[in-house]
Amino acid sequence: MHIRDATPDDWPAIWPFLHEIVAAGETYTYPRDLDEATAREMWMLRPPGRTVVAVDEDGTVLGSAKMNPNHLGGASHIAGASFMVDPAAAGRGTGRALGEHVIARARAEGYRAMQFNAVVESNTRAVALWQSLGFEILGTLPEGFHHPVKGYVGLHIMHRRL
Repeated sequence: MHIRDATPDDWPAIWPFLHEIVAAGETYTYPRDLDEATAREMWMLRPPGRTVVAVDEDGTVLGSAKMNPNHLGGASHIAGASFMVDPAAAGRGTGRALGEHVIARARAEGYRAMQFNAVVESNTRAVALWQSLGFEILGTLPEGFHHPVKGYVGLHIMHRRL
């Protein structure tokens, strides 16, 4: 697996799984009916943000991540990030590889910490992954997310020093 900066040519490979994940409504606070143009604008970041893709040996996009300042001004030294892995590539270490890459890149760019603002509590695989990479749950917004199957579940705020 190789991780590199995303290019506009990667969007046609990202959109199908991003759309599938968002439409399912189980892990992201994005609108479930998010249209492609809005999704592209939200995901394919311009500097100081960055978007990367994880590709296999054939160049197939397995997943993507975006990293950006979580806040502005005096808090712009805190990075934020989001991750999407193609469900067809689940279980191959793509999420971990993207997480490790983004952490290292944020550190190299001078960020002092990384904060995830809204990790859905019922997304236990993601929560466990982030905890294994050194993130801690700072707090949970009770019933902050309306899951389409599980009803109202919490939203974790997760943090890691870099």
